[in-house]
Amino acid sequence: MQIPHIGFPLPGWRLCLPALLFLLLGPALRAQDGKAIIDKVVATVGGEILLLSEVQEQTSYARQQQKDLPEDYDCIVLQNLLVQKLLVNQAKIDSVEVKDEEVENQLDARIERLRAYFNQDDKAVAEYYGQSIADIKDQMRGDMRSQLLAERMQAQITEKATITPSEVQTFFNNIPKDSLPYFNAEVEIREIVYKPRVNAAQKDAARVRVDELRKRITEGGEAFAELAKKYSDDPGSGANGGDLGWQKRGTFVPEFEATVYKLETDQISPVIETEFGFHFIQLLERRGNLVHARHILIKPEITDDDLKIAETAMDSVRQLILDKKMTFSGAVKQFGDKNTPSFHNDGRVANPRSGNTFFEVSDLETSIFFAIDGLNPDEISKPISFRAPDGTRFFRLVQLISRSKPHKADLKLDYNKIQSAALEQKKAEFTERWVLEKLRTTYLSVGDLYQNCPNLKPMLELSQTIRP
Repeated sequence: MQIPHIGFPLPGWRLCLPALLFLLLGPALRAQDGKAIIDKVVATVGGEILLLSEVQEQTSYARQQQKDLPEDYDCIVLQNLLVQKLLVNQAKIDSVEVKDEEVENQLDARIERLRAYFNQDDKAVAEYYGQSIADIKDQMRGDMRSQLLAERMQAQITEKATITPSEVQTFFNNIPKDSLPYFNAEVEIREIVYKPRVNAAQKDAARVRVDELRKRITEGGEAFAELAKKYSDDPGSGANGGDLGWQKRGTFVPEFEATVYKLETDQISPVIETEFGFHFIQLLERRGNLVHARHILIKPEITDDDLKIAETAMDSVRQLILDKKMTFSGAVKQFGDKNTPSFHNDGRVANPRSGNTFFEVSDLETSIFFAIDGLNPDEISKPISFRAPDGTRFFRLVQLISRSKPHKADLKLDYNKIQSAALEQKKAEFTERWVLEKLRTTYLSVGDLYQNCPNLKPMLELSQTIRP
């Protein structure tokens, strides 16, 4: 077996690291028409059990993504899960800590990616999976904690793994020439994302509207949830009656958080203003630093005049940079939207697929592709209008940092990628040695269903195995 590394082949047998199998939302989430799985314990590692459903669900998910997987792919899945369970088992023995806040933050991030896939339509999510967003989070919570424990344990195992330039060269030289990956054309870009300012008249109108809604609840006795569903401009919570679910301190923007933690149970706050618009909040329940609240958000409308002013402002910023009266980095800090990830990376845009800053041309947003088409490195596009997933309007300036042509992997041109692949192989070797050594002293049991998986033999031969 081989551990996949961005196209670089790795020689010899390797345990597949569990991080490679962690999917966007966890394979336990199935559409309503998914087939029911009859569960049973198929393996035990230390104090951790492995269920048939875990193997079948991950195998099924993988086959949906890639049709040409081998027939015995479930053996590969099982091996990955055994390694994960071994890491989790040791993490618990070593008292490795994963805080509740870390689990919730990771869950929230995955839920947001799921909601973005369904265009922020929580009802569509519920219809597809047969359960609400809150139920999905509850179902994922245990798996997420195990994932974080395994990742933290693996990080401890590999923390001393380093790579020297000579090792990078050796790694590259050991790849057969006919197996070198072919890289498509790639670009690196920086951006300044600018949020248009709302004019005073629209802010006043939004304030009047949110005041009226609050009065309809506090004085007119209308149902908070119903008004949230009809009128709230928060696409995430609106469909759920404004319900934000259980959240930990530090989740909300400062103005919102300062207000919600002052409320008594069932109390409705005054109207507050944040960067998102005008809100009022009702606290449903509080448990220490955890709060369960709902809110109604009204966003001031951005007019065509506001957009024109923003576009002109960004065009002026572009000219200041071109005239060398301001650096791109300085413009990011002065005009960039601080909630944009690139703001904290000197404007550099990270590719969500790879985690680095290189984009294949096909991975670029269409508007960015056309904006930088024909630009030379260091040149800057004209202002580009775009919408965030929640519908908020923005403008951006894009600077082309570099552009490469399609080519076969080259040590000089692609040193960073090759170095990363070499380091990942070394980490894999560290983890493999740890796994094989740990199996000598860890109870491992594999049931009849998977005893004949050839890739499990090295693990079974090392362990004090008892097969039920």
